[in-house]
Amino acid sequence: MEGGTALLQPRWARDKTNRMKALVIAPEPFFTPRGTPFSVYYRALVMAERGVAIDLLTYGQGQDVDIPGCRIVRLPRFGFLGPVKVGPSILKLFLDGWMVLWTIGLLLRNRYTFVHAHEESVFYARFLKPLFGFKLVYDMHSSLPEQLTNFKFTTSGALIGMFRALERSSLKASEAVITICPDLAEYALAEGVDPSRHFLIENSIFEEVHLASAPSTNGPGATDRPPVPANAPLVVYAGTLEPYQGMDILVRAFAIVRRTRPDARLLIVGGTPEQIAALRALADEEQLGDGCIFTGRVPKHEAQAYASRASVLMSPRSEGKNTPLKIYEQLASGIPLVATNIRAHTQVLDDSVCFLVDPEPASMARGILGALNDDQRRRRVVAAALELYETHYARHVYESKVGRLLQVLK
Repeated sequence: MEGGTALLQPRWARDKTNRMKALVIAPEPFFTPRGTPFSVYYRALVMAERGVAIDLLTYGQGQDVDIPGCRIVRLPRFGFLGPVKVGPSILKLFLDGWMVLWTIGLLLRNRYTFVHAHEESVFYARFLKPLFGFKLVYDMHSSLPEQLTNFKFTTSGALIGMFRALERSSLKASEAVITICPDLAEYALAEGVDPSRHFLIENSIFEEVHLASAPSTNGPGATDRPPVPANAPLVVYAGTLEPYQGMDILVRAFAIVRRTRPDARLLIVGGTPEQIAALRALADEEQLGDGCIFTGRVPKHEAQAYASRASVLMSPRSEGKNTPLKIYEQLASGIPLVATNIRAHTQVLDDSVCFLVDPEPASMARGILGALNDDQRRRRVVAAALELYETHYARHVYESKVGRLLQVLK
C-alpha cells in the first residue's frame, strides 16, 4: 500500500518496460466485501496476470490486497468522518474531490497506457484525458443518474440532468466501455456507444480475495459464531442487508416454510449490527425463534463455507436491474437457487436453472419448499445451472473478454 507520499515519486520511477501500464481509479473503500470492490479486485487481478502494471487509486478506508504487479495508492483515511456507505453521499463527494487531486498528481509523475475509471471517477477522468493523452476505460457498474434517485439522494432535476450529461459525455469520450449485465449493455448501446468499443464483462468470477493482512469482520469473532445445526436443511442467504435485498420478504417467507418444514433453518450471513437487530426483531415477530440464525459479517472464505452447507441458496432481491455478483457463484455451486423474478435476475436466470419466484412471501415460500422437496427438479436445475455457468461465465470466459479489451487498448 502507498499513501500520499506515492505522489512524490519522481518520473523515473515509472515502469521502464514495454508492458502496458494502467491507472485504476476506484472511488470506494477498497477492499471491502461488497459488490463494486469485488469487481475492481477481479478486474485488476486478471489484468495484472496478463502483464499490465497497475496503480490502483482508492479511498483511505478499506483493506490492502495482494495482487502481484498492482500498487495501491490511498487517500488519507479521514476516519473521523465515519464509514463510506453504499450509494451516493456527501462524504463520497468530499472524497472524490481529493481523488481528483491525487489523480492529477499520479498523471503528472507517470505515463499510463490507459486509465480505468470505475463509476463516477470517469466524470473527471474524461476531462483529464486530452491533457495527459491516455486512453480511457469507463467501467460502468450502473447508470449514475439512476443511482441518485434509486438511493433517494436527490430529486433535483437539474442535478440529475447534469449527471446524465456527464454520463453521456463520458460514454462518448471513452475508448472502451465495460458494462456488467445485459440491461446496462442495452442502455450504453442506446446512448450511442459503438459496439466495437463496448465490452460486456460480467462479475462472474469469485475466487478468494488475497488480503495483505487478516480481515476485520466488524461482527462476532470466529469463536463467537452462532452454532449451525449439522443435519438441518439450511436455507442460506449471504450478502449485504441493504433494503433492496428483500430480506424482510425472505424472513416472512421462511415463517411460512416452517409451517411444513419445521426442521429447516434460515441462515443469514452478513449485515451490520443495526441491520441484524432490525431483522432479528422481524424474525421474533414471525415467531421463528432458533429457526433464523445470523452470523454477522464474516470473511469471504467463511461465507463460502456456510454457503457450501446449504440445501437452498437465496437471492431475494426486491428491486434493481443490475445482476448481483453472487448469482454467478450460486450457479456454479451445485446447490439449487431460489431467486426473485425481477430484471436483475432474469437477464441471467430462468426457470430451467433456478426456482424463480415473485418478490412476495407466499411465492417465495413455495419456491423454497419446491427446492427443498422436489428432488427431481432440484437435480435438473442444478445440472442446467452448472452448464450455463461453465459455458458463459467461467474464469476462462472472463479472461477471454478481458483479453479482447486489452487488445483494443494497445
